Amino acid sequence: MVLEDLFDTIDYQTLGDFQNIKIKGIQFDSKKCQKDDLFIAIKGNSADGHAFIPHAVAQKVRVVVCQKWPEEVSSEVLYVKVVCTREALGIMAHNFYGKPSNELNLIGITGTNGKTSVSTLLYHLYESSGQKSGLISTIEIRNHDQVLKSTLTTPNPLNINYHLRKMVDLGVEQCFMEVSSHGIEQKRIKGLNFAGGVFTNLSHDHLDYHLTYKNYRDTKKSFFDALDSEAFALTNKDDSHGDFMLQNTISKTYSYGIYSNADYQGKVIERQLDGYLLEIEGIDFWSQLVGDFNLYNVLATYATALILGYPKQKLHRDLSQLKPIDGRFQTIETKRGTIIIDYAHSPNALKNVLDAINRLKNKNQKIITIIGCGGNRDSSKRPLMGHIAVQNSHYVIFTSDNPRNESPQLIIEQMLQGIKEKKDRQKVLTEVDRRLAIVKAYELATAEDIVLIAGKGHEKFQEINQTQIVFDDVAIAKEIFN
Repeated sequence: MVLEDLFDTIDYQTLGDFQNIKIKGIQFDSKKCQKDDLFIAIKGNSADGHAFIPHAVAQKVRVVVCQKWPEEVSSEVLYVKVVCTREALGIMAHNFYGKPSNELNLIGITGTNGKTSVSTLLYHLYESSGQKSGLISTIEIRNHDQVLKSTLTTPNPLNINYHLRKMVDLGVEQCFMEVSSHGIEQKRIKGLNFAGGVFTNLSHDHLDYHLTYKNYRDTKKSFFDALDSEAFALTNKDDSHGDFMLQNTISKTYSYGIYSNADYQGKVIERQLDGYLLEIEGIDFWSQLVGDFNLYNVLATYATALILGYPKQKLHRDLSQLKPIDGRFQTIETKRGTIIIDYAHSPNALKNVLDAINRLKNKNQKIITIIGCGGNRDSSKRPLMGHIAVQNSHYVIFTSDNPRNESPQLIIEQMLQGIKEKKDRQKVLTEVDRRLAIVKAYELATAEDIVLIAGKGHEKFQEINQTQIVFDDVAIAKEIFN
């Protein structure tokens, strides 16, 4: 690509002349640099890309983009300085791949919980109706019928725009994308043209990164602030932060809710373990998704589809065909009771899942919860998670959940700090080995009981001391309980 086109809308200073310079690719990892690439130095949490400029130059890159001039320069390289390399990377990635988000409806879904559910439900809704669609989520990236595993909730800008270009080339009309607070803060979505944004909810999470709840909240809000007047912003009116998210947006605004006076309203008519009877805008229909919290996910899906022009006369019927998402209130019937696998790894998500189970169970059923907290993440939520689990379960087993570089035993001890009463302590078992924790739940359970295995959901590994060990809650629970 010609450099002038790549830097369209970016303010820069340069040591040299842009004229007639072309680059083959963009890299922010010096190890991946090749001859005639552009290397952009990104300052990360653990390393500063500016330190790797000499290595990139040694790989014969043509252009180096930086926030500060390097001490040594090469006459073979053009150096370009920008105010923020993260922001520049987003815009350059968008330009390099031909501005693909301008050629489809890109819908961003953000919030603490529900991002994966809403984006995935929307994808399957449109695909099942015959419209080619795309998905960028925590679990996977889907270019119509091509499926790739995902490693980040919101990928880096080069990956996002690469996949969006593939989607456009395949004839995809809309893409539903999870937008994480990390992705917003780190400018991974900079340069993208969003046709709409959806806010699900906000609760305690990621304070290890954002430091304060206000920072976390304001980061989410900045996504809606950046939407243009042609876009739409859809918010959960029942969430205490719902209206706040829309305060400064110039986009067209809509709302959904159960208890508030919203543009799109719904309610639960009947609850069963295999599905819910819901009412949305006066029409009853059966949903295969379980839990009152899933009504919000279905409502957000319904409202987004209508705003995008989905035929209303077939929407309720099509929603009733949507199946539960792997690892999200995934129900497994076994010889030793009912198992529910859920990704819940924040206090609010755990509370929602346990509330749903308590509403569904009969008086003779016990709830046995297996729960851990991730290492190298927000430690302040650990006592909260412990407290919520014990208050809403008959027995709780604290165990490991991606301890990473932390001591699993220390994490469990911090969860135990949320258990103040002696009678509550008597409900708790601890077992560092997650497999053995599931074995303990099997030993406690009867054929009537419900076992919640929370925290990992769709994940197929445990991350321990920088090593990923194969671990699938669904497969292991089926093996032990059957």
